[in-house]
Amino acid sequence: MDATAITPSLLRSWPLPMPQPDGDKEVRGHLLIVAGSEEMPGAILLAATAALRAGAGKLTLATGASVAAQVAIAMPEARVIGLDETALGGFRPEAQHQLAPLAGKVDAVLVGPGMCDTAASCELMRHLLPLFAGSRLILDARTMQVVRKPAHFRFDQAVLLTPHAGELAQLMGLSKDAVLGDPHACAVDAARRWNAIVALKGALTILAMPDGTSWMHGAHAGGNIGLAISGSGDTLAGIITGLAARGAPLEQACAWGIALHALAGEQLALRFGTLGYLAREIPAEIPALLRNLAP
Repeated sequence: MDATAITPSLLRSWPLPMPQPDGDKEVRGHLLIVAGSEEMPGAILLAATAALRAGAGKLTLATGASVAAQVAIAMPEARVIGLDETALGGFRPEAQHQLAPLAGKVDAVLVGPGMCDTAASCELMRHLLPLFAGSRLILDARTMQVVRKPAHFRFDQAVLLTPHAGELAQLMGLSKDAVLGDPHACAVDAARRWNAIVALKGALTILAMPDGTSWMHGAHAGGNIGLAISGSGDTLAGIITGLAARGAPLEQACAWGIALHALAGEQLALRFGTLGYLAREIPAEIPALLRNLAP
């Protein structure tokens, strides 16, 4: 099955959910981001800023207790929960109990950016999957490793995974060259294998559904090498989660997020040049792009 190109005309024919003018922040969606660490506290800030710029209304952040106070000061729009940490800088499994009161109360959940301790991240993720089964779930970075055990792992409900080629190669037991050689086939295979929505990020990004439906977004549709920078993936994950919190299905939130992220890079390149703009500058471009892409 051929992939459908993600273009401005496609997005305009696939409008995002819009809150009523008299709606409050609850109507715009409540999202939870579980992310960050003592070594990488900035990841959760990048994702959170992007989520709010994408139009979400209410934000809860959960990060390491060692950096929670600093994150709260840097992100005054958010409620911040400090999670118990492992010796390797991850979150202890008991963190699930700190997050349990949010079950059924958040529209979208992002887990992963900036997290350390792969084993602890996967163990926590196994607890969070059933806990937030009623929310739109996005898994990024180390938390995607949950698909590696057991050998025939499948999600009970479709979640969104956001790997780059190297990450998908590791998850599937392939070489990176094999993934780069046929990214469409690899993304579709992974989506079917795990019952997941897979966004394989790169110069050509492939978005694949478990039923084989797929979309693609290439450099011709916006974006540039300047987006290949630390924090860019965290920002993309935040944009997608913000759109999902507003009520967009995961595949729609991801298609829009991929395009918005690329177009933001294009706008920044016009002002700063192709190289040298920062991931933290991407979110500020999103509201105007959303307005321009509205039907």
